[in-house]
Amino acid sequence: MMVSRFISVIALTAGAMFAAENTSGAKSPTFAKDVAPLLQAKCQSCHRPGEAAPMSFLTYEQTRPWAKAIKQAVLQRKMPPWHADPHYGNFRNDRSLTQREIDTIASWVDAGAALGDPKDMPPPVAFVDGWTIGKPDVEFAMPEPFNVPAEGIMDYKHFTVKTGFTEDKWVQLAEVRPGNRAIVHHVIAFTRPPNLMKNPVEYLAGYAPGSVPVQLEPGRAKLVPAGSDIVFELHYTPNGKAFADQTRIGLIFAKEPPKERAFTVVLNGYKFAIPPGDANHKVETDLEFGMDVKLLSLMPHMHLRGKDYAIDLISPEGKAERLLNVPNYSFAWQTMYYPKNEIAVSKGSRIHVIAHYDNSANNKFNPNPNETVRWGEQSFHEMLGEITDVAVPVGTDVRKIVAAQEKKPANWTKQAKVE
Repeated sequence: MMVSRFISVIALTAGAMFAAENTSGAKSPTFAKDVAPLLQAKCQSCHRPGEAAPMSFLTYEQTRPWAKAIKQAVLQRKMPPWHADPHYGNFRNDRSLTQREIDTIASWVDAGAALGDPKDMPPPVAFVDGWTIGKPDVEFAMPEPFNVPAEGIMDYKHFTVKTGFTEDKWVQLAEVRPGNRAIVHHVIAFTRPPNLMKNPVEYLAGYAPGSVPVQLEPGRAKLVPAGSDIVFELHYTPNGKAFADQTRIGLIFAKEPPKERAFTVVLNGYKFAIPPGDANHKVETDLEFGMDVKLLSLMPHMHLRGKDYAIDLISPEGKAERLLNVPNYSFAWQTMYYPKNEIAVSKGSRIHVIAHYDNSANNKFNPNPNETVRWGEQSFHEMLGEITDVAVPVGTDVRKIVAAQEKKPANWTKQAKVE
């Protein structure tokens, strides 16, 4: 009996080390040769210690207990999270899996999730602890930790940090790192120059679930003028336990003077009122460009009632081109979409946003299907936003990039609670 049990253990160990052959004689996929490269390319940026995912996939030992869950997630296309319709646009940060890659993972699990030959394992990715962009040239943190209470609704908080820059700085990569993800809903880091008539307050980088750092290609960078402050705008969401947070930002400077300045344009639609119970309420808004630009990124933003979202580029002659379609919007993943090739936009062109909201009881995320929902900062309100990076020649007056867009009503006041 003992000998038989020992032989069984040896057989199981061998099965975990090397790929078994299927009935056709073909070898099944293994972790070392087939699955590990996929995890490195599409998963490990989040699935590693200190990042957003709740489990690590850096090694076989860490990944193997999750094999069946991984199979289900990729078959249902829940992971890796990617919500763009493949029929519109081609994005360089596309983290979705091809059907062949999905089939590889499913076959690996079905065959027993074997490790395979350890010699086939690719070299580990050299992540920098605590940063996705690599080691920053400079870091700035909130002046001191901020204590968030266990309960309540909190207005946005703002914290100012002096950069001490005595000369203009050009930033090619920027990453915001929350001090405590459990209570940080989102962060926006702005630059506030000393001369607002020359350089306006500008979005530098942000954080939200599923977001990625600012990563500009060589030759392009964001300007942080000499003497600027960095202002952290934080939205905290108490979760039943008191916590402290001290968010920071890391910057990597351009190695050479850039030829183009990247500037962030923010579009907001304010004039909507979503009726109670409406499962498909349509809202549209526009932004018109006041000069020729190159469009570098697209980021839709709605809240918990967001259903779908599309962005069209409309030429001055009225010709429309769909740049992005998100048929199933997810508030849990605030994705910035980077086109593989920048999009040339001529003066007078418009970004046109079309979105639908589900304010019905069938929306399981809906805070209250019985209220009329308007624009507001809290998650139980709604937003229609779009964040876009554009490139213009260095020296351009960026205040003239936007010719016209919807304005916040003058009589708008913050809503402190659900109506």
